[in-house]
Amino acid sequence: MRNRSIETPYGAWASPIDAELATAGMTAGQIAAPAYVGVIGDEVWWVEPRPDDDGRVVLMRGPAEGAVRPVLPGPWNVRSRVIEYGGRAWAAAADDHGILAVFVHFADQRLYAYRPDVPGAEPRPLTPVSGVGGGLRWAEPEIDLVRGEVHGVLEEFTGDGPGDVRRVIAAVPLDGSAAGDRSAVRELCDDGRRFISGPRYSPDRRRAAWLAWDHPYMPWDAAEIMIADVGEDGIMRRVRTLAGGPGDPVAQVEWAADGSLLAALERTGWWNLYRVDPDTGRLRALFPAEEEFGGAQRLGLRWFGPLTDGRVAVLHGRGAQRLALLDPGTGDLVDVSGERSEWLPHLAVSGSTRVVGVAAGRFRPYEVVEVDVATAEVRVVAQARYGAVDPAFLPEPQARVFIGPEGGEVHANLYLPRNPHATGPTGERPPFVVWAHGGPALRASLAVNLEIAYFTSRGIGVVEVNYGGTPGFGRAYRERLREQWGVVDVEDCATVARALVDEGLATAGRLAIRGGSAGGFTAAVSLVTTDVYACATILYPVLDLYSLATGQTHDFESHYLDSLVGPVAEVPDRYHDRSPVTHPERITVPFLLLQGTDDVICRPAQAERFLDRLAGRPVPHAYLTFEGEGHGFRNQKTMVAAIEAELSLYGQVFGFAPPGIPALPMAVTDERGDHAESR
Repeated sequence: MRNRSIETPYGAWASPIDAELATAGMTAGQIAAPAYVGVIGDEVWWVEPRPDDDGRVVLMRGPAEGAVRPVLPGPWNVRSRVIEYGGRAWAAAADDHGILAVFVHFADQRLYAYRPDVPGAEPRPLTPVSGVGGGLRWAEPEIDLVRGEVHGVLEEFTGDGPGDVRRVIAAVPLDGSAAGDRSAVRELCDDGRRFISGPRYSPDRRRAAWLAWDHPYMPWDAAEIMIADVGEDGIMRRVRTLAGGPGDPVAQVEWAADGSLLAALERTGWWNLYRVDPDTGRLRALFPAEEEFGGAQRLGLRWFGPLTDGRVAVLHGRGAQRLALLDPGTGDLVDVSGERSEWLPHLAVSGSTRVVGVAAGRFRPYEVVEVDVATAEVRVVAQARYGAVDPAFLPEPQARVFIGPEGGEVHANLYLPRNPHATGPTGERPPFVVWAHGGPALRASLAVNLEIAYFTSRGIGVVEVNYGGTPGFGRAYRERLREQWGVVDVEDCATVARALVDEGLATAGRLAIRGGSAGGFTAAVSLVTTDVYACATILYPVLDLYSLATGQTHDFESHYLDSLVGPVAEVPDRYHDRSPVTHPERITVPFLLLQGTDDVICRPAQAERFLDRLAGRPVPHAYLTFEGEGHGFRNQKTMVAAIEAELSLYGQVFGFAPPGIPALPMAVTDERGDHAESR
């Protein structure tokens, strides 16, 4: 007998996607995708987050034949804290003794060496521990078997403040002689630049190139290509700037097999690929186009990789990026066909035919895939770890472009409620939640997201807004947010919300907003400055702009607000006016505030100050804190509690009873500042 849909209140639909399944594929507020892939001989290696294992990041290996398996058992956690957001935290190479792996362990941030194929072998430390501030941290390691060293980015704290830090390219002996001796760590360049990426060595290893930038810029605003001559001792001499800088940032630089440099620069307003003369810095565009061949760089991201035959594997597109092969000689760009339309900037190449990456489709989760470009054969190296989900319960994503009040475009991804066994009451529209992503330098993708499906399969619509400032749509779209954070992002979300009402998809008064980190700021400001939303879920948010601009955050983003809001010394009133902590009296609707106690980016003090100033206001709310969680939740127990609390909030506001979900206690802050009990 064919299943029949039963009329059921929106939000109360029975769904097989429970909180455990929805959060199994999430970490730090994003889809828990594999990352930082590499090719080691015939094998493919990568890291993947494990929310169900205390949120640790596991180094994995996938042989050409046979099952994938972890390289390291628990509790080893392969994750760097350089610039707090980390980067690639592992490297491996094959020698006469088999495979040697080097990795950063999250707990102490030391580099370790490990022989995974030697029975009984244990990881051994390569770097010392420092008790000063955040200690010694490492990212982007590369093994140099000839010199018996591992090279990478060293972040060294010189004091207890978040800005008491220096960064250099350094070399560590593989024999372990530096494990207790800081003086045995060799610095290969000076610390004249505030931020650097890991070095890329020329085929003859006589030159090295890397990216560098300084305060007050972010890398996607001003990263430059640095180049140096490498001596026999490995020291980098005659360091100079080759290309890039403010207004022409570089996303990535790599050496081609012929000794030239390839780089993604944004000089035309789009990150395009160029060949760079390493002697003169002269540039030649390889495929000029109004689309992106790069993106907002953080340590270790790779949008392209040169093959040994001269072709280049590239990711390109507007918004979503897909895999293609570029022939620099002919200018031909040929897309790799297939259903995977979303590729992450984690490309690795080997030889002239192997390309490995992380890709997803509208009904396929992110997977590690290998493409043989000679045959166009695609092999799935590693599938998603969570169980199969009936596609009938997954929403059909729609990439939409809405038009703002002044005629500008606003990009968004629309997800309508979908459940084969339920339909909403006749004549009623579902509640909708507007998601503001946690950028600004991020983008909401159209990949399968079970956290979204958790809501849509219950009868709640979701729309993710790629508000102005989001990369992937050209510099002009990204720079709409310049000095307009808290204005453009809020207006774009409201534009989309109102458009859904105008189209008859949603109803005024049944709209919510939700966001984490920067998106949490957008959600909170939306409650302060608009009357569009009936409630909000605010996760580990920015609430006090002034505190972020005056040293109460980490070094990497300590000057970020210079571009997002304006220099604090020049526009102090702007910081006051746009901070949600300044205007709690304007909030009139319920909200849920979620915070990790160990967050060093958006510290709990902001949330506590916000709630103290809300004292005496008749606004129902809940404040949940989670011990041991940082900026973005990683432990599955935390994420389960958070998403169930969020669903309960919507049920209480929109008038439905979600089956099997504990009721979220809501409180009104009294004049003493007491509020809902924390977890």
